[in-house]
Amino acid sequence: MCSIHAQEQPDKRWCISQRETPDWKLQQILDNVCAKLDCTAILPGGSCFAPDNYINHGSYAIDLDFRVNNVCDHIYATFTANDPSFGTCVYP
Repeated sequence: MCSIHAQEQPDKRWCISQRETPDWKLQQILDNVCAKLDCTAILPGGSCFAPDNYINHGSYAIDLDFRVNNVCDHIYATFTANDPSFGTCVYP
């Protein structure tokens, strides 16, 4: 059974990558965030690995950085009240 989490939660927000953020920038963000924080969930076999693309992995890393450092770079990221979690991938 697949659980769907994409529900609006007005008392919580997530920081995710903007759709127009280029792949090269998302790769820089991934390199930076994952050098400091635990990105196991977006590695092969991790609960958030699939789909294996920059926007998915970048969003997870950006939100992880937001949770730890309380920073959401509005040039490449945006806030959402819709939980981006899906299936077994649960965002913090």
